[in-house]
Amino acid sequence: MTDALFLLDPLPAGDAFDLTGEEGRHAARVRRLSVGEKLSVGDGRGGVLECEVTAVLGDGLALAVRSRRLVPAPDPRLVVVQALPKGDRAELAVETMTELGVDEIVPWAASRSITRWDGGRGDKALYRWQRTAREAAKQSRRAWVPQVSALATTTAVAPRVTLVLHEAATTPLASVAVPDRGEIVVAVGPEGGISDDELAAFSAAGAVAVRLGEPVLRTSTAGAAALAALSLRLGRWA
Repeated sequence: MTDALFLLDPLPAGDAFDLTGEEGRHAARVRRLSVGEKLSVGDGRGGVLECEVTAVLGDGLALAVRSRRLVPAPDPRLVVVQALPKGDRAELAVETMTELGVDEIVPWAASRSITRWDGGRGDKALYRWQRTAREAAKQSRRAWVPQVSALATTTAVAPRVTLVLHEAATTPLASVAVPDRGEIVVAVGPEGGISDDELAAFSAAGAVAVRLGEPVLRTSTAGAAALAALSLRLGRWA
């Protein structure tokens, strides 16, 4: 089993430090790590410290740094423009996509999205997405926590989109050309599907409509399926 990962930004420069606060309490009281056990502490931006517990504190752990490493950022980046799902499926989508390697999630206010992020409700929803991505990155031991961007409109995000998941598309995702540098940006529509106007806007900006296969997936799982397919093609899971 790989060592548990905790997040701390910035990372300390010395050879020993105390892990306290929320992360320290979780390590000591929930995970119940003890003297001699090993764990990783990362900054969520590629920096990782491999540590050993030297003492259990009241609200955390005293750690000795055994090694340091810097994990390069993935290239190309995998970005999912995710139409707002309804209910708790939003957090499920963010969690699963994070575990499967997404590098950025862009919440998208699609015209057929049932859920709307208005005012303070939107701020709270964005925080939940960011929090979910952070926790999922820790669970999956990711050195890079995916970015969760602010809510975007179709007009704002269209220039970035390279692939659009669409059930009526004839081009399989498995066969479409993808770049080996930069970013691959996949748009995932809402429960009601991507509108003709949205598809036209993406296509006009250079995006290609693709399909995953015969089954029609939920908006909360389609992005994850696309990430899995792209990760295999890019050799991320080699």
